[in-house]
Amino acid sequence: MNAKPDALYHLGFREPVAKSTLADANEGRDWRLWQALAMGLINKARRLYAGEELGVDLENTVYALDSSTIDLSMTLFPWATFRSTKSAIKIHTQLDLRGPIPVCVFVSPAGLHDVNFLDKLSFEAGAIYLFDKGYTDFQRLYRIAASGAFFVTRAKDNLRFSRHASRPVDKSAGLKSDHVGKFALPKARRDFPMPLRRIRYFDEKQQRFLVFLTNHMEMSAITAALLYKKRWDIELFFKWVKGNLRLKHYFGTSPNAVKTQIWIAVTTYLLVAIVRKELKLTGAPSTTLQILSVHPFEKMPLHELLMDQEFRKPEAPECNQMELFDL
Repeated sequence: MNAKPDALYHLGFREPVAKSTLADANEGRDWRLWQALAMGLINKARRLYAGEELGVDLENTVYALDSSTIDLSMTLFPWATFRSTKSAIKIHTQLDLRGPIPVCVFVSPAGLHDVNFLDKLSFEAGAIYLFDKGYTDFQRLYRIAASGAFFVTRAKDNLRFSRHASRPVDKSAGLKSDHVGKFALPKARRDFPMPLRRIRYFDEKQQRFLVFLTNHMEMSAITAALLYKKRWDIELFFKWVKGNLRLKHYFGTSPNAVKTQIWIAVTTYLLVAIVRKELKLTGAPSTTLQILSVHPFEKMPLHELLMDQEFRKPEAPECNQMELFDL
């Protein structure tokens, strides 16, 4: 903002904007204002990206769930106690992989276990949820299945599983087994009384065996394995947001200020995604963000600012007149 003093002056600012002014605004203005703005943009972005390909033959909506931890100063953020020497917050996110578009964001102290994020969600019938084994809780998995939704997750190493039937698999694709059954231990079976599948897969790239659990009985085993690989998109989302939207430093130290800045970051991400889709931009999203960040007050249509304009040298007009002077 201070890089454009002339523009600020015409907007009514008579002096440079201080960081403390932004901090006071973030502390005093309710963070739910920015959440409401972001939710409107989420609806628009999801409509724009609804036809995006997932790389697998599925028409279902596919969500990835995960969290990311941001370290904070214990002196400035005592309410976010994490360890004896530092504070931290955790950003829990539900990501629609067609985009990808963040659908739900929940901010908590870093000490809150990831599985508690499932209690904040309303599960969509027919949708598929991808998450790692840290979210495995049999009662919560049953709530997903009972709502008509599906999940694909990693099985814990100590899982006890009772096989009832085996399905044929394509071993040339890395599949080792596809079993239908139930949890073996009585408590686990009470918490999740429905049948589910255990799929064993060998990842050639990482040279390790992976075991997946899913309640989707119609999906092919290789599709379940490939879907779980798509869960990596949420890690890329966190990396992009942290690297480009500066979520490690905050204006204001209260929970309201932190949530305000996080939802502003989500809003910025959504605006970039919407503009890129509507203008059919190519190249990296970070390039679009960088161009927008240095032209915040330009009176120029976005398509002229962001789209590559091919320069054409004007052609000389054709005329039959003779020159007045011979040079």
